[in-house]
Amino acid sequence: MLKRVIFSLVLLLGLAAAPRPAQAQGSLSDTYSSDELVSAGGEFFGSVAQGLASLVERAASQFGLPNAYILGEEAGGAIFAGARYGEGVMYTRNQGEHPLFWQGPTIGLDFGGDGSKVMMLVYNLQSTGEVYGRYPGVDGSAYIVGGLGMTVIKYGDVVMVPIRSGVGLRAGLNVGYLKFTQEPTWNPF
Repeated sequence: MLKRVIFSLVLLLGLAAAPRPAQAQGSLSDTYSSDELVSAGGEFFGSVAQGLASLVERAASQFGLPNAYILGEEAGGAIFAGARYGEGVMYTRNQGEHPLFWQGPTIGLDFGGDGSKVMMLVYNLQSTGEVYGRYPGVDGSAYIVGGLGMTVIKYGDVVMVPIRSGVGLRAGLNVGYLKFTQEPTWNPF
């Protein structure tokens, strides 16, 4: 029950804070369909593919079709203040695959640690260089053993919808940002 309440709160806060991006930048061949995303994410996430499908459909109904997506892994932890670190590959139709890293601080009523597989749907990306920056957002989690969640973050015109499937012991609500870089770093700022 707590998990569902936190997920709903985070989703509502994220959707209210993020302006609706244009349905599709460029031609339709530049975007990824819901079926393609579910297929790629299902192979990546494995056993939680059914939950992933419903989250991808929800994101697509709110924001349209993304023109890039990221598959990666991340880990984080917090005792009121915390940090999150991740790495993955961004897939685009016309600009290829690009490895990237992300990290960021958090602060809030948040305790515990988790590890997650992540699929991020990326909207309004005109060039791969636009992905690098700080994306502020609100996050909530309630992992006792495992869970699946979705948030919305924005930097400039680029909107991302991270979908996480994680394991660990973590519960809470926090604010923070994710900073995307070309090289890994331990500095979350």
